[in-house]
Amino acid sequence: MAGREFGHHLGLPRALSALPLAPLVPGYARLVAAQRAAGLRHIGEILTSGGPGSGAGLRVLDGLFVPAGTRGQRRVDGALLAGLRRSAGPAAPLADELAELHRRDPQALRRVLLYQLIGLLQDHPDDQRPGAARRLGVHAEEAAGLVAAALVRPALDGAQRAAAESLADAWAEHRLRRADRLLKRLPPYGSDPSLTALRTALSRRLRHADAALDAARDAEQTGDSEAATERYLRALRLAADDRRALFGLVRIHRPRPHDATATGTGTGTGTERLRRELRSESVALTWDAADPPDPADPGVVTWRILRLRRAGRGTTEVRELCEVRQASSGAGGICGAEDRAAPLGSVVRYVALPVREGRVAGVPLVARELAVTPEVSGLALTDGRGRVDGTWRPPPGATEVTVEHTGPGNVTGVTEPLPCETGRFAATGLPPGPHRFRVVCHYRTSAGRTVASPGVEATRTVQHWPEPVRTLTATAEGGDGDRGRAGGIRFAWTGAEGAEGAEGAEGTEVRLVCWPGDVPRDGAELATAELPEPLPWPRLPDDGGVLCPPPGTHVEVAAVAVLGERAVAGPTVTVEAPVAVTGLVARRQADGQAQVVLDWPEGTGLLTVSWTRGRGRTEERSVAAHQYRRHGLRLPVGRGGVRVTAVPAPRTSGSVVALPAAAETVLPPDASVAYRLVPAPRRILRRGRPLIRVTLSAPDEDVSGEDVAGEDAPGEHVSDGDEFGETPLQLPEFVCVARSGTLRPRGPADGTTVLRIAGDELLKLRTVEHELASDPCPAPFTLRGFLLGAHAASVRLEEPSPATLVVR
Repeated sequence: MAGREFGHHLGLPRALSALPLAPLVPGYARLVAAQRAAGLRHIGEILTSGGPGSGAGLRVLDGLFVPAGTRGQRRVDGALLAGLRRSAGPAAPLADELAELHRRDPQALRRVLLYQLIGLLQDHPDDQRPGAARRLGVHAEEAAGLVAAALVRPALDGAQRAAAESLADAWAEHRLRRADRLLKRLPPYGSDPSLTALRTALSRRLRHADAALDAARDAEQTGDSEAATERYLRALRLAADDRRALFGLVRIHRPRPHDATATGTGTGTGTERLRRELRSESVALTWDAADPPDPADPGVVTWRILRLRRAGRGTTEVRELCEVRQASSGAGGICGAEDRAAPLGSVVRYVALPVREGRVAGVPLVARELAVTPEVSGLALTDGRGRVDGTWRPPPGATEVTVEHTGPGNVTGVTEPLPCETGRFAATGLPPGPHRFRVVCHYRTSAGRTVASPGVEATRTVQHWPEPVRTLTATAEGGDGDRGRAGGIRFAWTGAEGAEGAEGAEGTEVRLVCWPGDVPRDGAELATAELPEPLPWPRLPDDGGVLCPPPGTHVEVAAVAVLGERAVAGPTVTVEAPVAVTGLVARRQADGQAQVVLDWPEGTGLLTVSWTRGRGRTEERSVAAHQYRRHGLRLPVGRGGVRVTAVPAPRTSGSVVALPAAAETVLPPDASVAYRLVPAPRRILRRGRPLIRVTLSAPDEDVSGEDVAGEDAPGEHVSDGDEFGETPLQLPEFVCVARSGTLRPRGPADGTTVLRIAGDELLKLRTVEHELASDPCPAPFTLRGFLLGAHAASVRLEEPSPATLVVR
């Protein structure tokens, strides 16, 4: 290899005699991340901008130099790096990393740069390496030496490079076991004195750690927990990642099964210091940090949180979760951490390891084992009629949730699986009594096994409920329009039998109510306290089973079955009680019609008006409110007597109506009394006396005049009840008085009475003539007739012209 040794042809004493197999700088991964973010292939590109063929470039053979001036060079030192930090621009994070690295170790930059350049050259074939060295910015005079170095130093594969670049971090963190594993991955090479020194120091420390482990095991076997703890702690202080020392401390300080409050102090007594709580998505850890782990050395303590998990084939996986910083000098309070990545379905144990300056500073806190099988949250049970409903929130990651049911009187303890949906179940057909439900979550482990959680249990008692009302009917009863009496409603129902199997329970009550808002569905389960008050309607005096709704009522009446504190909604019926019509008056018109006037009842949209004439013939007409208010109401009643009635029509079809007392009025037959003065006939010897002729015009008493001739008119019908017949005609008394002069008498007392005819006499005779026997008063005098008595307003008086009533 003469002439081929690295640096041989340079003629420089010991020039680059040590080739770095590893960068051996802590935080190398952070440095590479900053370098890649700046878009650089190696850290030297931030130090110089010289390129191939320029004669300038990096020198690395006898120290680290960069070009300065035309042909000069400058050693890389703190001043140069400080200036670089101020002018680096986007590469400022990398400049900061380089300055901090140089401050810790002035030789570190040259070592890192050599490691990176040799690795980049080894990625090229042998014949391309000289050109690659110049393209990487290496000075032309040193490119050949660097190419020779790439031939001498072993090339590293991906795993070896990862081991070389993380070795310094493991050593700085006192993770001797990891550092030993990383060193064993590197190829044997004795030309890196720094790496050789690290191997020697590592071997020495591992021997001390192994000796401490042996002593700890001996003390543990003899039952000296205190001595074993001290030696395990010494082993951990030497090798912070020594699993055997950690497991030994966990064995000594784990809580004892016989003491639920054991802490792991070695004695199995005291309060539990490291507490864990399994939540739906994480495991929460809390511990008291009132005192420093080592009272002799108070200071800043970092709690390193570890998770121990049982793996396959009897191995235990140790995973560091996080570090919690605590200023323990006189500071109290509670520390906490959270594990959001606990493997579902596994059994884990948590350890809080106090660390100061990278070394274990005291006895660890050990938690009890925990099965990572989160339970459902928010489990709520509600009971109903022979039913229990359950709801919950399933935890993330559960592959299945099952429900087990145990009914009342189960002495065998056998449970029944219940079908359930996502987050809910419904158990139906249950007998009264306590029912226990257990909701279990199932998880699939990384090994493919299915693990079930202990389950969440809850008990709900199914109460005795009343049987519901199946049917509800309402019948209008008690109304008597002829007698002016309003009607009522009789309710009847089926169902609502007493609760079956309810020993000593009170009987089922059926309560009729009106819901103030939305009507519950038929069969809905209710609380008795939520029901409205029963119907406050009065009852008919002669029939207590008939309820009288107040006028203006238009409601849905529901039948509710009530048993104690529980009730079941039943069917409904619509009930109406219209407001009665008042102020009904009928007045005859000259054309055989009658003008009807009434007080329209409030809230009524439609009235049914009927009129009954001779032989019970009845006609009806529906009248809307707007029609009546705009055009009034006229009925074709003819001349005979007629009875007019008006009742409100129901608002909705299918409702049960408690009709009010019908408003009615009787219109007597159309009768008129006419009188006139008939001049005396001439006689041979003398002139005769004048006559007063009084004539009654009225329908026949047996038939209704022209109205009954022929067939019934369209729209008429004959009542099936008693015949109405004609209204008996009662006539007033007719009186005729005379007054001297040509002025008419103003009233029956304003003159001399010349004629008086009783009403019955006029009704019987129909026409009465009376001769004026003598002058009642000095001529000329004027006659005038009047109708007197209670029925004077029901009969028209047809008067002749006043001029024809003057007697001269």
